[in-house]
Amino acid sequence: MAVTAVQVKELREKTNAGMLDCKKALEETQGNFEAAVEWLRVKGLSSAAKKAGRIAAEGLVYAFSTGKSGVVVEVNSETDFVSRNDAFKDFVKNIGNHVAQSPPATGDLLEQAYALNPSQKLGDVLKETISKIGENIVIRRVQKYELAGHGLVHTYVHGEGKIGVLIEATAGSTDGASKPEFKSFVQDVALHIAAMNPMAISSSELSPEVIAKEKEILKAKNLEEGKKAEMVDKIVEGQIRKFLAENCLLDQSFVKNPDIKVSELLKTTVKNIGADVTIKRFTRFELGEGIQKKQVDFAAEVAEQMKGH
Repeated sequence: MAVTAVQVKELREKTNAGMLDCKKALEETQGNFEAAVEWLRVKGLSSAAKKAGRIAAEGLVYAFSTGKSGVVVEVNSETDFVSRNDAFKDFVKNIGNHVAQSPPATGDLLEQAYALNPSQKLGDVLKETISKIGENIVIRRVQKYELAGHGLVHTYVHGEGKIGVLIEATAGSTDGASKPEFKSFVQDVALHIAAMNPMAISSSELSPEVIAKEKEILKAKNLEEGKKAEMVDKIVEGQIRKFLAENCLLDQSFVKNPDIKVSELLKTTVKNIGADVTIKRFTRFELGEGIQKKQVDFAAEVAEQMKGH
């Protein structure tokens, strides 16, 4: 199939690979975008896996907790100007309050009765807000946790709404959960998650499909680089261990003290509070993650609008 200049441009923006390499990748994969990203990784021509999480989009990530429950939401706008607008900020907070007061969503979020005014659906409130602000707004994703047992549901927001983390951790006793060392530990782990973006708590929770796919890519890459076939499996096993250490929370070096792992920080906390500690789950929202931001050519746009005037 013929590869278009637009396809090449989009692939280059996502992977930072060269134009000719992007064109070749698309030709080799019959225009399949994700397969082309993978092809470039195998060839060692792309750092897409690391860059994919940095794609910019506008809006706000908002999170708050009561200690027993918490929410994190991402709401997107078209421009940064609107994301700094007080009316937009209030709307995002109201969405957070709606999620906090509503039962877990079982269907379309926009079809729910709006918690702050049950006579309206959330979708109607969204339409009204879009009309008032004059820009498209999308409630992209929401998450809510409710504490089970002794512990803490905690949130952390970084960069004035660029990254939001929601975490649930439990302690083996009420006394342990009430100690400042436990609360400090949960706060530190939330900050660490914001900074280091782990894929899972431990390697046992990481999807086998993700590991298998990474092995497949690494094997192909090593063969492409000319490594001996009989040595590749051993090389890949070492690379997978590094991959797990970099992407699993408990195996990562603690961001505030890289000399220790998060698992060691956990053990120290257990000793200090005299009770077991478990990180149950976490959610991390990064603003615009995975969204291709539209590039606007304002000169061309103005010229188009002036036609006929």
